Amino acid sequence: MWNQQRYEDAVQLLKSLIAMPSFSREEDGTAAILGRFMEEHGVRYNRHLNNIWALNRHFDPAKPTILLNSHHDTVKPNPQYTRDPFDPAVEDGKLFGLGSNDAGGCLVSLLAAFLHFYEVENLPYNIAIAATAEEEISGINGIESILHLLPQIDFAIVGEPTKTDLAVAEKGLMVLDCVAHGKAGHAARDEGDNAVYHALDDINWFRNYRFPNVSDTLGPVKMSVTVIHTSNKAHNVVPAECSFVVDCRATDQYTLEEMLETIRANVKCDVTPAPCACGPPSSRRSTRSYRQVSGWENNYMVHPLRLTRH
Repeated sequence: MWNQQRYEDAVQLLKSLIAMPSFSREEDGTAAILGRFMEEHGVRYNRHLNNIWALNRHFDPAKPTILLNSHHDTVKPNPQYTRDPFDPAVEDGKLFGLGSNDAGGCLVSLLAAFLHFYEVENLPYNIAIAATAEEEISGINGIESILHLLPQIDFAIVGEPTKTDLAVAEKGLMVLDCVAHGKAGHAARDEGDNAVYHALDDINWFRNYRFPNVSDTLGPVKMSVTVIHTSNKAHNVVPAECSFVVDCRATDQYTLEEMLETIRANVKCDVTPAPCACGPPSSRRSTRSYRQVSGWENNYMVHPLRLTRH
């Protein structure tokens, strides 16, 4: 039976995680909190970098394994944040704080479920739990760094905020650094070639283009311009260069190379994939491997085993 104490322990853990800053690559504090929580509940756990994982006490290599996974890193609070991001305040039955939704609530819920089954003998399957780092930046020191240390995973349940709707797949990510070029000049005179205007033409293409193939599971490819910048320090200089960032959400209908080829054929700016951009993987062969590992081909789960491209 589920018990009230386990619920209260999960809520208290979530409050502790919120109170400890855990920006991506800076999750040491929350990793320590998670480790102590495991110890206090009699769980033998492992730690590699800022990743914490454990197996049910009666783990049987002959049985299939279910992985419960979520992350404990967070993005930084945006400028419109109106609360203390590290104050786990409860109002009207709701717990507020940075990471409470993405993905602390999911993580402590999965931990509570893991504890519920931890001591149970003769389960028809094994249960593994992994609280991982660097998810928000697709970092190489997150779950990717412990895949070889985990047992073979047959199925996974990943905690992410979905309004409690069951998701069966996830879009991949490719981040593009784009640079439009012009020629510097004085803004008061009819001279120079404004790089911002060239960037606007390409930004307009990103805004309006629709990749023709739509995934039955994941819907259309989504592209969003999220950052724009020039190096100008003065208002009266026509910029010679304008850079912007595009967040591209990929589906199983295109490889990253196919998306990149289409983009480069339609815009004039220089387009470079950012150092970390993840799945779908970059080749047909690796896409097949990804599907075999993740179960994507069978459309039965959201899987945490993102493969990061470098």
